[in-house]
Amino acid sequence: MSIKPGSKYYRLFEYLQHCPQEVVTLTFAEIESLMGYSLPPSARTKQSWWGNRDSALHAGAWITAGYQASSVDLEQQSVTFQTFQAAYNVQSKDGEIDWKGNAVKALRLYKGLSQEQFANELGVRRETVSEWENSRYEPDRSKRKLLSLIAKQVNFGVLKSNA
Repeated sequence: MSIKPGSKYYRLFEYLQHCPQEVVTLTFAEIESLMGYSLPPSARTKQSWWGNRDSALHAGAWITAGYQASSVDLEQQSVTFQTFQAAYNVQSKDGEIDWKGNAVKALRLYKGLSQEQFANELGVRRETVSEWENSRYEPDRSKRKLLSLIAKQVNFGVLKSNA
């Protein structure tokens, strides 16, 4: 999924995309101010609205920017977003990403893709992506190299700094 300019949630995406912090807490009012639109009533009353479903347009704003909604406080009307690297604790081995299930899923979500879309990009079946993400087995050497190349292209695994 990609967020298009002009989308209701595009300015939230832009804000998070350029945010140097791994953890960001915003009030609902701050999000509405960024977007220039009101959140729907369900965002104020249902935790599930803040789910990290890559098929939901609003969730695509933070997922495409490299974040997930890690906690929601409906009483305080705030949400905390956390980068995938911190949320999934992606491991490295010898300076390279260790392509275990969490890392594969984190990269897919970082790119804002469904399993089907990610599988098409990698030239594998959707079931293969699912099996990697669920640690049924790991990508072979050539697919690990491809995953690393894709990760470098999108700056995945590069920790955000305050610079």
